[in-house]
Amino acid sequence: MKASYKKLIMFGVILTVALLLNNFILNILGNYYYMDIFLIVLLILFKMIFGFEKDRYRYTKDIIFNFLIIFLLAFTIYYIFGIFVGFVRTQNYLTFYGVTTFIIPYILMIFFREYFRSKVIIKTEGSKLMTVLACIIFILIELSLKIFNSSLDTKYNIFMFMALTLLPIISNNVAATYIAKKNGYKPNIVWFLVIGLYSVFLPFVPNDGPYIQSLIQFLFPFVLMYNVYSFYRKRQRDIPLSYAKKRTYIGVPTLAAFVFILAYFVSGFFRFHAVAVASGSMMSNIKVGDVVIVDQYADIKNLKVGQVIAYKYGKIIVVHRLVKIIKNENGNVYYTKGDANEKIDGYAIYEDMIEGVVNYKIPYIGLPTVWFNKM
Repeated sequence: MKASYKKLIMFGVILTVALLLNNFILNILGNYYYMDIFLIVLLILFKMIFGFEKDRYRYTKDIIFNFLIIFLLAFTIYYIFGIFVGFVRTQNYLTFYGVTTFIIPYILMIFFREYFRSKVIIKTEGSKLMTVLACIIFILIELSLKIFNSSLDTKYNIFMFMALTLLPIISNNVAATYIAKKNGYKPNIVWFLVIGLYSVFLPFVPNDGPYIQSLIQFLFPFVLMYNVYSFYRKRQRDIPLSYAKKRTYIGVPTLAAFVFILAYFVSGFFRFHAVAVASGSMMSNIKVGDVVIVDQYADIKNLKVGQVIAYKYGKIIVVHRLVKIIKNENGNVYYTKGDANEKIDGYAIYEDMIEGVVNYKIPYIGLPTVWFNKM
């Protein structure tokens, strides 16, 4: 065995034991800034022991461009899915506190981690054993960020941690290690920054839940990994870029822009937003599957009997017609009724519950949303 391999194995074993057994290290790594410091220390030690070699990757720009196309396709599909399951507001990190405590340290962590990964992979010199060892080290490093924020006191919690956290971490690092071996650290930095920060710059995301998220996080790295594998196979065969693929470089961004605008519209970000009607209480004026357009900026103070309004009742949005308005000193109280119902709704509606006024409808285009939500 080469002397450099022995050093690399010793370095990996010491780091692995430290990550597994030293609670102090694991505790402090739950903070992004401490993780940044830890990675800097590792980089300094690695350079002192092994030195750094220059990266010599020919197709880095091509791989990054391919990744960006895949991201556009993935987000297009993801936000189309959101049209059916709904959207939720994201936490606002674009504040001084959010930028300094999350965004900046996260960006630094991704850069240091992936740069360190690429330098370790170069030193493996193609050895499968060394590559596997490197992958395990980076799995443990990422796991250390998650494990102390998780409750592992029951078998159920352990199972959920493995399914929702551990498996995505493993797939991320298997794919990232392969990509680093083929093309260095830059494609991985682009990948993790896009996936980690997209929700910071978008005010809403699809309401998919933790199970769908974990499935996406587990499978998506293998999509990127396969793309890199396919790219190099085509290079070996000297297959030129097809005209059809070139056209996707224009078509995919255009489609993605359209879907993002549509998603913003459905989620209520603009003045007007769409609501799919799921019940027949407004028959025959508004049918099941119709989409009504809600004007969120309508003057609530001057609503009139006979107008159709959308309001929140619990966790659902109801579209019914105003039949009574009672004015008092504390604000107006509203009562509604579905056109197909015999009785007035048995509850009062207050101004803070009203989403807006309905003036338009689009027949039947909301049927897929209704069917999906009833599954």
